[in-house]
Amino acid sequence: MITLKDFMQACDYRITEGSSYGWQCFGYNAYCLDSWNGEQDGHTLSIVFDTKDQTVYQVTAYDYANSRAYRMTNPDFKSAFDAECQDRDVLDMAWEQDDGTPVEYTDLEVIEDWLEKATAIANDQDYDIRVKVPLNLPDDVLFELMKQAHEQDVTLNQMVEELLQVAIDQHKDDLRPEYDFSQGVRGPVAAMKAKKKKKDKK
Repeated sequence: MITLKDFMQACDYRITEGSSYGWQCFGYNAYCLDSWNGEQDGHTLSIVFDTKDQTVYQVTAYDYANSRAYRMTNPDFKSAFDAECQDRDVLDMAWEQDDGTPVEYTDLEVIEDWLEKATAIANDQDYDIRVKVPLNLPDDVLFELMKQAHEQDVTLNQMVEELLQVAIDQHKDDLRPEYDFSQGVRGPVAAMKAKKKKKDKK
């Protein structure tokens, strides 16, 4: 997981705000630091860490100008975080745009990927919006992919990227949360149905 030092270097040691983390999923010593550049269309980098042992629980990079939000959660605490999101009935999104469209988080798994994006966002630089994923392939699968890549005259990385994109396209609807934006009301469909039932009973 990313270290506190990694985060501080990414934001060039510029901290604008800090507070205790209000949720319980990361324990009682969780603290949040923000680095905001002061512009509504700018950026914010945030980190949640433990004040006792410096464990980093979560980091986020918000690119307001391009409506993108990147998040990386410590895998040892992700299930606890997800469970508290569900208990609190919190929409898993970074913020709403002016028209009510949600800006969803892009969860990252590779440390270098978050650091590259966060550092570029903090410095107003262009960055690769593609997501890096860790892959541990058996030798026989790796050999077969290398052979196919050679036959198609592409690199192994290009071959894997194409296969992953096909898989994502086939299942992306299953991965996205279902929202109801009808009649100007914004919320998860399950919650909307629950509210409707209560209203019908009156």
